[in-house]
Amino acid sequence: MIEKTRGIVLHQLKYTDTDIVVQMYTREFGRLSFLVRGMGRRKTGKHNVLFQPMFILDLEIYYKESREMQLIKEFSVSYSPADIFSDIKKTSVAIFLGEVLTSILRQESPNEKLFGFIENSIIYFDKRSDNFANFHIAFLAGLSSYLGFEPGPRSAKNDLFFDMINGIFVAVPPFHNNYTNQEISDILAAFFSTSYDKSMNISLSGAQRNEVLEMLVKYYSIHLPGLKKIRSLKVLKEVFG
Repeated sequence: MIEKTRGIVLHQLKYTDTDIVVQMYTREFGRLSFLVRGMGRRKTGKHNVLFQPMFILDLEIYYKESREMQLIKEFSVSYSPADIFSDIKKTSVAIFLGEVLTSILRQESPNEKLFGFIENSIIYFDKRSDNFANFHIAFLAGLSSYLGFEPGPRSAKNDLFFDMINGIFVAVPPFHNNYTNQEISDILAAFFSTSYDKSMNISLSGAQRNEVLEMLVKYYSIHLPGLKKIRSLKVLKEVFG
């Protein structure tokens, strides 16, 4: 059956000398794998750039629910994140987010609000010309609410520690070891409770930014046990550390 949808590219993998497999999160069908033919050929290979992480494509597909890999009939660019792929720092963020989303959206069913959040976040990030070093942290903080484990708000000033297992800020350290210290808890509370624009102005040293990112990834791994090791995390920490 031919269907129309919009898809966000998460990851691509070489399948044969001429074909690639592309992972996308689509608005109407959730996470899908696509076999894209001819990307290794001279004529059609020029389109390979459109299947890089964070490109947003309008698709006409041959959809069959039981099929492991779907086929694309036609595609066009809905949004090209040109600035992301002309800036090495932004590119490293795109690769990181693509890897994270590939891991956590494995079984994700259609969710238009989640799709809209990711789509709008990509466009926001692409259009921001400076002061974007906190974006990946703000994105993970915001994404948690769509995945069902956004922390409860810090309701009292003496809630000094972030309990990552229970997703709450508490006044005394919990009995387990999965909590953050006062400094990192303060920073996380700020990210979890503010907008993208305001989060870009949270002042962090490179060391603080890296520690906050590590704790967020750990928080995700606690609530999403299937989360794979994020290989691009090391590169991202070097870029923004």
